[in-house]
Amino acid sequence: MNVTFKLLGTGAGPGVPAFYCRCVACQEALDNPRCARTRSGALVTVGQETILIDASPDLRSQLIRERVESIDYVFLTHWHYDHFGGLGDLEFYVRLKRFEPLKLYLPSQAVDSFNKAFPFLADVFELKPWCFGQVYNFNGLKLTPLPAAHGVETAGIFLQNNKKLAYFTDTADLPVSTAEKIEASDYFICDATFYGENWYPQSHMSLWEAIALGKKVKARNIVLTHLSMHYSRPVTAAQLQQELRAYDNVSLSFDGMEFKI
Repeated sequence: MNVTFKLLGTGAGPGVPAFYCRCVACQEALDNPRCARTRSGALVTVGQETILIDASPDLRSQLIRERVESIDYVFLTHWHYDHFGGLGDLEFYVRLKRFEPLKLYLPSQAVDSFNKAFPFLADVFELKPWCFGQVYNFNGLKLTPLPAAHGVETAGIFLQNNKKLAYFTDTADLPVSTAEKIEASDYFICDATFYGENWYPQSHMSLWEAIALGKKVKARNIVLTHLSMHYSRPVTAAQLQQELRAYDNVSLSFDGMEFKI
């Protein structure tokens, strides 16, 4: 089965550009929209079916940009606004086109929070708490939520088909058991929120920490995502591309980036 993994968004919480900011990164994105970053999320296409991983506040514009017309399943990695804030964008898709609830896989600890935040979506989603380590099979694609290190209950998504792809958009290092399971993945797409000092070492990684972790798990290709570009030291995409030329297997993510697995 042909499987495609596409990054819908590659930015951290503020997005790039942020409406309130005129740092070098935001100015670069204003001058060149190709450098803009919407909030993080991904789409997995398995044959005719699609699996949305996280629903960022930018979801509507992301789906329109990529000309996505249907969603079959939704997986939330964790309950932070920049990863669930776009759930409401799926309401009218379900009510006006799909006509049946979407299966929403989410952390068990997030079920009460969902019900409190979105009582009007009770008939739009069928809630299905995911379990760490459980393998979900979609037409031959194996999808496994694995523990990440992010404070709240958070999963990285491990995909196995012809190739192996590990997507850890929010994490600080990895638990030993997780690192062992994803070792030697073809693609390790990981949190590289900070360019300078890591303000939240228990929740996120800097660009250099992400590269070190990718090497530690022997990833064949390391892809840096969830990039704030603003903090703690603003940096442009052009600057980062230049610095990453020193690495053979490290690349900078961008919105719309696609992987065949």
